[in-house]
Amino acid sequence: MLYLPQVSTLHSSLPVLNLTKNPYAELVSSFLSGKNKLTIEALKADIGDFQSFIGADSLEDAAKKLLSSSQGQANFIALKYKGHLVEKGLASNTINRRLSCLRSLVKLGNIIGIIPFNLQVSNLPASAYRDTRGCGGKGFRALLETAATPKTPKKVTKSIRDQAILHLLFDLSLRRNEVVTLDLKHVDIDNSTVSVLGKGKTERIKLTLPEETKRALSDWIKVRGDEPGALFHHLSPAVKERKRITGTGVYLVIRALGRRAKIGHVWPHSLRHAGITTALDLCNGDVRSVSKYSRHANIQTVMIYDDNRLNVGGDIACMVAKSAMVLS
Repeated sequence: MLYLPQVSTLHSSLPVLNLTKNPYAELVSSFLSGKNKLTIEALKADIGDFQSFIGADSLEDAAKKLLSSSQGQANFIALKYKGHLVEKGLASNTINRRLSCLRSLVKLGNIIGIIPFNLQVSNLPASAYRDTRGCGGKGFRALLETAATPKTPKKVTKSIRDQAILHLLFDLSLRRNEVVTLDLKHVDIDNSTVSVLGKGKTERIKLTLPEETKRALSDWIKVRGDEPGALFHHLSPAVKERKRITGTGVYLVIRALGRRAKIGHVWPHSLRHAGITTALDLCNGDVRSVSKYSRHANIQTVMIYDDNRLNVGGDIACMVAKSAMVLS
């Protein structure tokens, strides 16, 4: 039975939830509202995966199949979905993100009165260790030198574009989606700033451009021209109109440069890792200052970078091994 909230008639001018016609469509709409475009796409993808799992026809139908069940049945469905994700061999962070998405959706259903319960299915234990060292400053320089050496004269434009992308990923430790969502209007060369839409944010923040980054962006803008729109676009001859480069496109650019530079597998986020690790080296492990540079909401995340940078556990292991040899 649908659990409907009581709406007071004293405030008729206030917005009223219309849950009698299609409460699940209202739920999904409310769940996605107020978020930036990238977050909405990510949430739709996560709910879409659950939709495929239960064989629903739409996101709204997926919500209906889950929330129209009893509390025990809903938790059982979520538990089976968790097992399905584990069997697929997905990373624990991916599984936990999708479970968190489901819990948040159900929680909102509880808040607005569609259901009287919440999901109780817990996350998987997260891995304590993450490789946050990235390709390092040396790797970045190798990528930059490779990008600056185009394969053919026709690739000069691509060379200039790719160098600008590399500088943003490393110098400012931008995420690839922060790069691809940049428009020309977001770059202010005269005032040495770039306005970035951070992860999960709805408003852009201004970041200072180092001279090297500003120079690379200036070179690219001279080639790109002053046409409004996406700062970085695809350069394929097959694409007649300017089309914004995607996150996948940036990934392929960095991967190809890594292969040419013969430094192994690199990806856009490894340059962010490298930038943050380099910042910690230069700041002597001042995690508070570096957290402002990396824009991490939780300083504990930066401390993981610092721990991995120093490899304290490895150093102690060597000390223990040496001490055993001395004792013998």
